Amino acid sequence: MHPRDRHLTVRFFTSASLLTALLLGTTPSAHAVGNTFFDGLDSFDTSRWQKADGWTNGGAFNCGWRADHISFWGGFMTLKLDNSTCPGGCSGKPYASGEYRTLDVYGYGKFETRMKAAAGSGIVSSFFIYNGSPWHEIDIEILGKNPRQMQTNYFTNGVGGHESLINLGFDASAGYHNYAIVWGSGSIQWYVDNVLVHTETGSRGPLPSVPGKIMANLWPGIGVDGWLGPFSYSGPLQASYDWIQYFKQ
Repeated sequence: MHPRDRHLTVRFFTSASLLTALLLGTTPSAHAVGNTFFDGLDSFDTSRWQKADGWTNGGAFNCGWRADHISFWGGFMTLKLDNSTCPGGCSGKPYASGEYRTLDVYGYGKFETRMKAAAGSGIVSSFFIYNGSPWHEIDIEILGKNPRQMQTNYFTNGVGGHESLINLGFDASAGYHNYAIVWGSGSIQWYVDNVLVHTETGSRGPLPSVPGKIMANLWPGIGVDGWLGPFSYSGPLQASYDWIQYFKQ
């Protein structure tokens, strides 16, 4: 099973809108269920997004989240990974990086971004849907050790182990491409540049059913060399996002 220790840390995803909870038969969430949107990521929209700041997930995540490691310039959002002011300014970790996430949670629909991943052994550039209470998650991850592949995965009530590696046919760190998750009650589909590349129907385990936050992050691993490869810092790294959109089903 893919070691996602971030979920051992409190992520402020405690309780659900009661109505949504009753309809889905899940634990309530404190955040509203969001509607369709498009964000060109020209600037930080505080009405929709939050920058993670001042904590670390621990476990396999060898960085502290810092708001100043998320920047907007020229129509793009950039997440930066470096060792500036670490470990003192990095929640005790040797590296700092950025994580961007919505304030609201989002249910069945299409989740899409146009992004350029970071390259390098030991790192992950991501776009995913996450709720920690209960833990439901759907992932797009570019492992920097081989940015010509995308890893998909999902978790339902904390149970993962549904990883698949998709050959992209291009280097995801060399340019921007569209990555999408289409999530419904009976399937999850992953698209790359509008082409369906992978489908899960629940045959390997129940699919997620709880609305989650839309998230993007860049992070270096520790203790997971078999998965990510060893990380050796040689200078700042970055993942960039052109836009993020969601179409409600």
